[in-house]
Amino acid sequence: MPDFRRSVPRTDALLADPRLSDAAVRLGRATVKAAVVRSQQRARSGELAPDEVADDVLAALPVRATTLCPVLNATGVVLHTNLGRAPLSAAAVEAVVTAAGYVDVEYDAASGSRARRGRGTLAALRSALPDAGDVLVVNNGAAALVLATTALAAGREVVVSRGEMVEIGDGFRLHELIASTGARLREVGTTNRTVLADYADALGPDTGCVLKVHPSNFRVEGFTSAVGVAELAGLGAPVVADVGSGLLAPDPLLPEEPDVTTALRAGGAVVTCSGDKLLGGPQAGLLAGHAEVVARLRRHPLARALRVDKTTLAGLEATLRGPQPPSWQALRADPQRLRARAEQVAGATGGEVVPSDGAVGGGSAPGLVLPGWAVALPASYAGRLREGSPCVVGRVERDRCLLDLRCVPEADDERLVRAVLAVRG
Repeated sequence: MPDFRRSVPRTDALLADPRLSDAAVRLGRATVKAAVVRSQQRARSGELAPDEVADDVLAALPVRATTLCPVLNATGVVLHTNLGRAPLSAAAVEAVVTAAGYVDVEYDAASGSRARRGRGTLAALRSALPDAGDVLVVNNGAAALVLATTALAAGREVVVSRGEMVEIGDGFRLHELIASTGARLREVGTTNRTVLADYADALGPDTGCVLKVHPSNFRVEGFTSAVGVAELAGLGAPVVADVGSGLLAPDPLLPEEPDVTTALRAGGAVVTCSGDKLLGGPQAGLLAGHAEVVARLRRHPLARALRVDKTTLAGLEATLRGPQPPSWQALRADPQRLRARAEQVAGATGGEVVPSDGAVGGGSAPGLVLPGWAVALPASYAGRLREGSPCVVGRVERDRCLLDLRCVPEADDERLVRAVLAVRG
């Protein structure tokens, strides 16, 4: 009796199939070959007919070379940390693609010599922050804070209020970050009240800097007291102000959110923040401050370890120079337009239109309510929508799955409808 396994297509024959050779160009030969081996094994075990192997390989191949999957953010949370925070603008995406190839990141084409890295991005950031003597970009907000405290206070004391001893997420705490720099924390005041005299009494020969941290992901209310940057700057020690969320200038929509410009004008020696939150750009840590202080930070050996790559520089520059990013638009979405869109989606899917309060997210503007509307569906839809294509992440409340359209581009409403209909069957 002939062995049917002999009729299973050979690996080289399968890889020569035009459909699979095209896939190898897109996904990599190793990925395609691994899928071929799995399908051949299925055929040898009798799960597949030999002539079905090539089709089985194609069906098993991933859509893209990365395991990261695009998501429709229907949570109503604009800067959703688990979903990558701020989505980039079309201009920033184009800039990132441009920077993916060879670019003049450290090269002066006119002279043929080496040039300052990221000079265009730094110029754009200086333009956005005219009150800064100089600016610097590192790879995230925590890195910016670590670099500032390391350069100013390694082996010395960092004076900070007990009410600002925050946890920034994923279990990382302020005192742990500061300890990693070689500096010593000098805590002053209490959880709810710290006054200027507390700081003044703590200053001495061992003081490296005073740290002012915005507790961006929580609020303390009631019998409270805190000291501003201007008062702290008057004490004489350099003030490192971490405003966190990346707001470069005051914004009427976010009246309680501190911004870089105000902190600089108040006398902050160096102000740090994130690039992928309210600014709406790629993940980065921004530092702005006195020219001599920033120069000191730039020369520190740690700055080399924390520098950003060419794609981040490109995306950040395009965010600073280009149109308002999607997160800016989502924060200001017209509630009536959101309701009209929700009614269209609900009409096509059998859902119910309900009020839905959005949030800024990303540890920014806690408690700020963004009025809007959502499409309510059975809670059982939530899991199946996450497993679909596109992946749709909604918000589950009690017995309902809410699809808030604030962060869903209007051009994707039809994709959202198709995703829901696919789940409903």
